[in-house]
Amino acid sequence: MDSFIKEVKSHIKELVPDHCYRMWIEPVRLSAHDAETIVLSVPNDFYVKRLKENYLGYFEEGFLRLGKKARIEFKVCQKKSGKSKSGTGQTQKGRTQKTPGVLPVIPVADGVPPEFHPQLPGMTPAFNCGRMLKKNFTFDDFVVGDNSSFAYTASLYLAQGKLNGTGVLFLLGKTGLGKSHLSQAVGHHMLAHDGGQRVFYVTAEDFTNEMIYSLRNNSIDQFKEKYRLKCDVLILEDVHFLTGKSATQKELAMTLDYLIDADKKIIFSGCERPDEIPKLNENLKSRLNMGVVTEIKAPDFGTRVKILNKKSKAIQCVLPTPVTEYIAQEACNDVRQLESAMLSVVTRGQLMKRNIDIELARSVLEKMNGTQKRITIDLIKKLVCEAFDVSEQELLSKSRKQRIVKPRQVAMFLSKKYTDQPIKQIGASFKRYHATAIYSVNAVEKELKQKGQRYEQVQYLTNKLESGRF
Repeated sequence: MDSFIKEVKSHIKELVPDHCYRMWIEPVRLSAHDAETIVLSVPNDFYVKRLKENYLGYFEEGFLRLGKKARIEFKVCQKKSGKSKSGTGQTQKGRTQKTPGVLPVIPVADGVPPEFHPQLPGMTPAFNCGRMLKKNFTFDDFVVGDNSSFAYTASLYLAQGKLNGTGVLFLLGKTGLGKSHLSQAVGHHMLAHDGGQRVFYVTAEDFTNEMIYSLRNNSIDQFKEKYRLKCDVLILEDVHFLTGKSATQKELAMTLDYLIDADKKIIFSGCERPDEIPKLNENLKSRLNMGVVTEIKAPDFGTRVKILNKKSKAIQCVLPTPVTEYIAQEACNDVRQLESAMLSVVTRGQLMKRNIDIELARSVLEKMNGTQKRITIDLIKKLVCEAFDVSEQELLSKSRKQRIVKPRQVAMFLSKKYTDQPIKQIGASFKRYHATAIYSVNAVEKELKQKGQRYEQVQYLTNKLESGRF
């Protein structure tokens, strides 16, 4: 049986990213087995939960390939003891005693002590195994309002397999309204009710980067197999990132054909409707539109109050009703702004050792909202021109010189971040098309991840905008 577990782990190693294998699969050891059950030992309770949620199907498939159809159990390995208790099946003088109805215990291999804690994968790119689902992004933690009722119901029905015969859902909405929460809630539900489901949660950028990585490393066949044949639920966020990326669009369209034909579940999310995403090929556009498209809008006052009550309860700080209603009235753009305002008020009260009352809330939010309301696209243009030593005329010109293009991209990025103008209007403000504005925002976001010169420049401008020094 020891040779079987080696073969199974070797098979899994071919299916999962290397750092995931090292972290979660390599420490697993065979502990016990009989005709119906295979017990695998792991270092701690966290491993039990993680393996059940994400890798149980891999082990079942691996043993099945070897002709061993059995129930897989994960148990925390115990320290070896020199003493033996009668009837427990523990080793005595190097021999194993068998007790009827009790699985014989096989000593855990050396080198994996119970206190073993794996080294984190460090700087390994996250896209290799997809992103982690946030613990509190579940259906139970989502506050439903008139703005999100249909999106919530559609997501829940999809997770339960009841969405009018289709397994495709597109969640539409601006940033901070709950698209990620609902899409991940579907993933949590699938894992909780069917641990064998293989859920892949990635952004469109992750998918693109992983495909490029596979092409460069001659592993594109494994990439295709992973998404086309080894995925049961695909959650793909920020599909507007695909604009202009023809190779990625072609590969994704083919992948979706495989998943749809196999009746798999697919959840998309984005800030633009599929028909409004520029430079999107017709094949992919038709597949994005073939499911249910549902929009999440900004929450109304009553829903904002419910959200604040739920979030304040989560941090064990129940706010007085007048404070809750004041925050709900002032922070009305999206859920993230709402949560930020609440946390700012609570933190100020704790640091200053003051009771949280309406006066404290007003002093905090007036400063936040005052700064935010003064930020306009014209102000951002002026600030960027001063920082980069270019004129506004140059910024709006057709020039493709890098000393003009880079500041223009930064200005569009900041306009998207600090104003509520739609991306089409931002592009028009810089005499650019919708697609150019999206490309500029994506380009700056990508450069920020490199923590280089562009990161320092944007941080400088961000600090000025958020502090009101302009």
